[in-house]
Order: sequence, then C-alpha cells, then structure tokens
Amino acid sequence: MNPALILITFLVLFAIVLVAISLGFRFLEIQRKKQVEGMLQVVDGKSPEAEQTSILVDRSQSDPLQAFFKKSRALDNINTMLQQAGLSWSPTRLFALMIVLTVAGVALGWVLTPLGFVVLSALAFGLFLGSLPYLYVRFKRTRRMAEIEQQLPESLDFLARSMKAGHAFSISLEMLGAETPDPLGQEFRTLFNEQNLGAPIDTALTNFSERVPLLDVRMFVSSVLLQKQTGGNLSEILTRLAYVIRERFRLRGQVRVASAHGRLTAGVLTILPLALVVALMFVAPGYLQSMADDPDGKWLIVGAILAQIAGYIIMRRITNIKV
Repeated sequence: MNPALILITFLVLFAIVLVAISLGFRFLEIQRKKQVEGMLQVVDGKSPEAEQTSILVDRSQSDPLQAFFKKSRALDNINTMLQQAGLSWSPTRLFALMIVLTVAGVALGWVLTPLGFVVLSALAFGLFLGSLPYLYVRFKRTRRMAEIEQQLPESLDFLARSMKAGHAFSISLEMLGAETPDPLGQEFRTLFNEQNLGAPIDTALTNFSERVPLLDVRMFVSSVLLQKQTGGNLSEILTRLAYVIRERFRLRGQVRVASAHGRLTAGVLTILPLALVVALMFVAPGYLQSMADDPDGKWLIVGAILAQIAGYIIMRRITNIKV
C-alpha cells in the first residue's frame, strides 16, 4: 500500500473521530441547556410550549421536508441554527448536501478501501464527507455569534447615550439598528420591527434572546424587562452592563493567557503522533507498510487512534476553562 495513502487514511479517520466526539459533546450541552430552560420556565410559571409572536421567515410553507416534519423538534433546531448562522439555506438543502456527500464518500471508500476493511472504509469516508455541510453551518454560526458578542458593548453604550439624550427606548432601538453594522445591526432591526409591528416588547426581547443565544444578550434582555417592571434609570443600567461585559472579555483574556501553556502542550501532544507518522513515511516507509498489511497491525493502528482520541478528550477538558 502506498505510504501517502496510509497517511491520508490515518488523518481522515482521526478527523472523523474528533468530529464525532465534538458533535457528541455539543449534543450533551444542548440537552443540559434544555433541562435548565425547562426548569426556569416551570419556576417562572410559563409553559415551554407557549406560542410567541415572531416575524422570522417560516420556511415550512415552501419547504416540503420541513412541512412534512413540521412537528419535529430536530428540524426546528436545524432551522434555528441556519438562521443563527445567517444563511438562507433551508433544511431540505442542508439534508440534500449531506446525503449527496455521504453517498460520494461511501462510494469513494468502497473503491479505495484505504483502511483495509471495505465496510469500515466506506463508513469512515461517508461520515466524514456527509458531516462537512453541517460543520460549515456550525462554523458560520460560531463566527457570527462571536462577532455579535464583540459588537454588543458598543451597542449598549450607544443605546444608553441615546436614552440620556431624551429619546424613547423604541426610537433608540431604531437608531441603533440603523447605525450598527451587521450582524448585530440586523438583529436589532429585527427586534425593532417586531415591536413596531405590534408585538409586545417582552415578546420581541424574548425572541431576540432566542435568535442570539448568548449570555450577554440574556443579561441585556433581563435588565430591560426588570427595569420595565420595577422602574429605574435604564441608561445607567445599560452603561454598567456594557462595563460588566467588557470586564468579562478582559477576564477571559487573562484566563486564556494563564491557560496558554496547557493549550500549547495539548496541541503539541495531539500533533506529535501525526508528525511521527509523517516522519516514518520518509525515513522508514516499509515499517508502517508492514504494520498496515498485518491483520493484527491494523487493530494496533485502531487502538493507537482510540488512545490518541482519549488523550485529546482529557486534555481538552482540562484546558477548556469557561468564563
């Protein structure tokens, strides 16, 4: 077997396992968030199934797949993820891309058989190529949420200054949506349009926090709703909230600096085996070739990959400090 093909096979299998582990962690995190939200809604006396007014586009009217599975919670989550990513895709388009790439990956793995086992090679290539559209949407969503988080403190300062100048909260929202660049400006324009078209401000703010599931946005929404119920100086509240958000950014930077050594060590220990494989391809290509051809050697390679994945998980949990 070609040494380069062995290297590519190892890298592809390693990437597939990492992607599967990341998706598993994400699924568990989503489940925990749902449990916490359910408990909070029960404490607040609100039903999780309560309908809310929203001007978001209902793609189920023109999407046969989503219309057929309209009651499916999974499709609702996918539709929300697409909207949070800022993409105009429909769930049908996402599923079609995943299916096409999965079939292409299965055919490619079946023909090349780089892992030595036909079924294993087909499944590995199919899972890897089929997950690429989903990973792209996740990447776009993460980057968009990060941009919104960076824009939020300045937007809150703008909103506070506008209210100190004598403008009403709704007028300040309109000015903020017009002056703030996207993607946060788009979300504030949607917020203003919802309440301008007749939705209660409570509902519009709740929809805003659902479209932008960030802690800082929930703090902003909670502050506005609390001020509406109890009174107080909203501009001063927003100014202090912007200060708190900036302090969180500063603390997060300090944590990243303090954990930089651990993250660097984790990266080196993760890349070192891959670099060793590449070096062996050039120094002693027959060494790995004989291991790949031996029936027991194949299982040793699989065991090494699993051990590497386990080490990656442990190091990731140690160095992943959330602020």
